[in-house]
Amino acid sequence: MIRPRMVLELGTFSGYSALSMAEGLEEGAQLHTFEIFDEQEDFIRKWFDGSPYANKLHLHIGDALELVPQMDITWDLAFIDADKRQYVDYYQMILPRMRKGGFIIADNTLWYGHVLEDEPRESDLQTRGVQAFNDLVAKDTRVEKVILPLRDGLTLIRVKDNK
Repeated sequence: MIRPRMVLELGTFSGYSALSMAEGLEEGAQLHTFEIFDEQEDFIRKWFDGSPYANKLHLHIGDALELVPQMDITWDLAFIDADKRQYVDYYQMILPRMRKGGFIIADNTLWYGHVLEDEPRESDLQTRGVQAFNDLVAKDTRVEKVILPLRDGLTLIRVKDNK
């Protein structure tokens, strides 16, 4: 759709989504994926290194909120699927680093339907994080957005102005 050259993924987990996105990337495009849990690294690297897309994939182990700001990259596409409590922080970090016309895709934005609860349990920080993210994006006039009710919710966000 936008032929991204630089792709950011927050939350690698098993590497499945990174491999799926890498499959669609044109020659020379790069995907940087961040996983905070270092115990996942060997598992992920095995799949990445054995794939035909290994030259497009860059696995970073550590906190994306610390690492991404150190990179001098303008992103064409960003996929958020990490700690739901930090979705707002991820969004605020990513938006200024996106190109105009780029897309941010956020997974799990319906969060099992819990986002519709008026008052989620105080201890349910995941739901509260997704609700805060949804509210922030809904009010943000710098972007066009839509929540697709597929599975657990997928929000597509097109950047009009990131300033």
